[in-house]
Amino acid sequence: MTEQVMSTSGLRLGRPALVLIGLTFLTLISIALFMTLGAKGSWSFVLSFRGKKLLGLILVAYAVAVSTVLFQTVTNNRILTPSIMGFDALYVLIKTAIVFFLGVGALTAIDSQLQFVVEVLVMVAFSGLLFRWLFLGEERSLHLLVLVGIIFGVLFRSLSQLMQRMLDPGAFNVLQDTMFASFATTDPTLLGISCVIMLAVSAVGLRIMHTYDVLSLGRAQAINLGVDYKRMVVIILSLVAVLVSVSTALVGPVTFFGLLVATLAHSLIGQSQHRYVLPAAVLLGIIALVGGQTLLERVFAFDTALSIIIEFLGGIVFIALVMRRSAR
Repeated sequence: MTEQVMSTSGLRLGRPALVLIGLTFLTLISIALFMTLGAKGSWSFVLSFRGKKLLGLILVAYAVAVSTVLFQTVTNNRILTPSIMGFDALYVLIKTAIVFFLGVGALTAIDSQLQFVVEVLVMVAFSGLLFRWLFLGEERSLHLLVLVGIIFGVLFRSLSQLMQRMLDPGAFNVLQDTMFASFATTDPTLLGISCVIMLAVSAVGLRIMHTYDVLSLGRAQAINLGVDYKRMVVIILSLVAVLVSVSTALVGPVTFFGLLVATLAHSLIGQSQHRYVLPAAVLLGIIALVGGQTLLERVFAFDTALSIIIEFLGGIVFIALVMRRSAR
């Protein structure tokens, strides 16, 4: 009887469960330190001010982590991320076009919520057309997916650079600040819209969560197991497009952050079940952003940008994954 209880307890507290418990503990510590470390003055003001920043960081971590894991599930490849498909270049193109055609004052004159909605709609429309062509016709190589994303990224960057060369230096300096992700300057007026979008996406994603593990087996196996492959791919890619568009519009382009947290989540969990990998990736994202922002503000006194550190580490992970696959 004792052995049975121990066996049952062991099943309940296996490696994935222990990892999630540990990550949850670290997440709570990161949040507590972010909200209280170095706080001075009125606590009502401090909690309100830092709470808005915290919510923005959590939303971005959630969006990037979930979108990356789901995108890798659909493509059946752990090297690819949605950001590689040209979202960052499209975001820069939108900002550059605003400054080029409407003037540098338009970045501050145009309502931030209107800019947010336009950016999200444009990026979702682009991704919808791209993903539909790549996945809903005949089965195409993943190399084609990467190639098309790179080509569109080069096209968007070339158009952006062409317009930037014709801007005056003052306007270019203002524009340049929007080209890098800034986790410390999330617009609090956009948090409400982002929360509503995230909740809607999460509700849809939870309803089809039972298909994720099957889809990760590949197209042929998913169809053989009775999954409506095309329909599920359309839904998942739509969710991915919305999540990536929202996170990019909130803080700016992040290329390798999703790859970093998704790779660490798979490594720590030790298996591919999405009920463990998804929450692990989200918790790792929150720890990285909230904990990193705390260190940046309280230890390094804003001497560097968190996005630069995260993208550097994510780039190293990407190179390591490519080299490991090449060795195989």
